[in-house]
Amino acid sequence: MAKDSIKIRMPALGGQGAVTAAHIAATAADTVGYFAVSNPFFGAEKRMAPSESYTRIGTVPIYDRGEVIYPDIVMIYHPQVITMGKSYTMPFYAGIKENGLVIINSDTDLLTEVDRNYLESINVKVLTRDFTKFAIDIAGTELATNMAMLGALFGALGTIDKPAIEEGIKDRFLKKYTASGGTATLDSVIEKKFKKKMDLIEKNLETASAAYDLTAAWAKEVDLAPILLPVSDVETA
Repeated sequence: MAKDSIKIRMPALGGQGAVTAAHIAATAADTVGYFAVSNPFFGAEKRMAPSESYTRIGTVPIYDRGEVIYPDIVMIYHPQVITMGKSYTMPFYAGIKENGLVIINSDTDLLTEVDRNYLESINVKVLTRDFTKFAIDIAGTELATNMAMLGALFGALGTIDKPAIEEGIKDRFLKKYTASGGTATLDSVIEKKFKKKMDLIEKNLETASAAYDLTAAWAKEVDLAPILLPVSDVETA
């Protein structure tokens, strides 16, 4: 049964853009009428160091902040989060709620038999795809991995459309934000990869859109139950 609010945990490694993805996810959700907030949690601001980002989305006001202990969705941005324990939360699915979702960026299945049995016992669906290769094939750079993960998230949810993702991406890259040193540096690297900001936005959109379609089709195949209540259901209730 779809919920009026969900919590998303994004364990990643420094430099993968999980902070940016969480920000865009919240902005996109806000665009279509949801309440949404995002925040990061990390130690050392350097590449390959563990980091986590969180996004909360709901049809009701959101007041809590900080670490997500009991997520509805967990998004693993790098295999080392699982294989080397580069995470602030172990095991990576700790606290996940029933009927939830796990999205793993990997070219191989990383679940142990114990992991698989537990997640199946609480009806958590798991999608494993090499979204880094996906980003390289479409955008020409692994720096668009976060956009592929973002598209996968919304493709699975099905309640936040592509135009909203576009608005979230434009809002992030066409406006100036006060960012941490690591995030500001990453933004600079990404922008230099492309000749113009609009080139960057176009490639990010293409990547997110393709991942959206892939995951939406997968969600139908595995009969993923609706996780987040559509805004329209609330407005017409």
